[in-house]
Amino acid sequence: MFKKIWSLSAILSLRFLGLFLVLPVLSLYAMEMENSTALLVGIIVGGYALTQAILQVPFGTMSDKIGRKPTLVFGLLIFLVGSVVAAMSTDIYMLMLGRFLQGAGAIGAVIPAMIADLVPEESRGKAMAMMGGSIAISFALAMGLGPVLGSAYGVASLFWLTAAFALLAIILVFIKVPTPPRIHHVYHNKIKTADILKDSNLIGMFIINAMQKGLMTIAFVLIPIILTASLDEGGFAWEKSELWMAYLPAMIAGLIAMGPAAVFGEKHNKAKQIFLVSIVLFIAAFALMGLATSSGMFIAGIISFFIGFNMMEPLVQSLISKYAKVHQKGAALGISNTAAYFMTFLGGTFAGLMLDISDRGTLGLILAGVGVLWLVWTAVKLSNPIKNSFLYLDKAHIDMEKLEALEHDAIAEWYVNETENLVVVKYKKDEIEEEEIKAKIVS
Repeated sequence: MFKKIWSLSAILSLRFLGLFLVLPVLSLYAMEMENSTALLVGIIVGGYALTQAILQVPFGTMSDKIGRKPTLVFGLLIFLVGSVVAAMSTDIYMLMLGRFLQGAGAIGAVIPAMIADLVPEESRGKAMAMMGGSIAISFALAMGLGPVLGSAYGVASLFWLTAAFALLAIILVFIKVPTPPRIHHVYHNKIKTADILKDSNLIGMFIINAMQKGLMTIAFVLIPIILTASLDEGGFAWEKSELWMAYLPAMIAGLIAMGPAAVFGEKHNKAKQIFLVSIVLFIAAFALMGLATSSGMFIAGIISFFIGFNMMEPLVQSLISKYAKVHQKGAALGISNTAAYFMTFLGGTFAGLMLDISDRGTLGLILAGVGVLWLVWTAVKLSNPIKNSFLYLDKAHIDMEKLEALEHDAIAEWYVNETENLVVVKYKKDEIEEEEIKAKIVS
């Protein structure tokens, strides 16, 4: 499995590393440009997510029609152009255009779709967890490197580095990414978006993914601005070159927490518990950052935020792929990603607006209150996924009429892979034996 997906995870990591590198310092950089306001800065921090959200479905449709790899290359090229525009920007509006273009390369759903094409159903959760882990590692590395490189070489250099990452990712597509098979599935029932929106577990995951990404953008509008603001403005009067001292311990703590959380969530099937702990850490983070009377207390909030984010990230995509039925996975991931990107944009815009009209204490308490509501929803509505087994049978040996009539409480779903002539049955191993299933459908 690792051989099939490492290159895709690397491409995703390079893309997110570039996007994350600027986050620790972007709000300060944008604030110094002519005509800037806190609201415009918030839009710039989250701007890439707006075009990403709008173009998620078109890019997914394009990948179905012309193939995953050409779509991937096209999206990375747009991302490269956007990075160059941002690097060369001389005013706030050119920087905004660059950020919108970065998001217009909306390949966020294409890579999970490629992984789904390449990896068997029962291994897909682990593959998605690896993908999420690679994003979390990129996030942690960027938090350490971004402030240091930005201070030493200027924020524009981070955008040039992002363009180089995009070029490297395109090269990887051509030389390392396998061409996924075109597999057509026939399912025992039709896909209905309404069914996805009725599933409380999937709705819970959409909320988790959206809230996590929205709060991330809010944090990265607030953190550098507050740390560097004067004491009279409610800040802590840090120099830009000192920001790494806040991000580095948070990065290390997040990396340390990520591994055990992923193992506990995946191997021991305790993802709900990990999410609840992460949400508590988010609540604590924004309460601390909002009410901090010292930079040490504020940094404690940043560390709490990073730990919560990195504990959650490796599990999000994996859980969505487990809760959704096989014929709903693409639609479920698409809905989730679209919601997450819209919240990323709204989070940045909201943070910028609040900085214009309110104070950080009020904002911190509002966000902590929202976090409490999120915690209650997750505790009540979300369940840990049921572990299922998979039975693969040669279609030639199956009585299709019996298969069409197959119903059992222990059988979650079945589908036919017509390209490989396989019938796949997903079932609860402790409630029904493999031989019993075979007896029901083998001719």
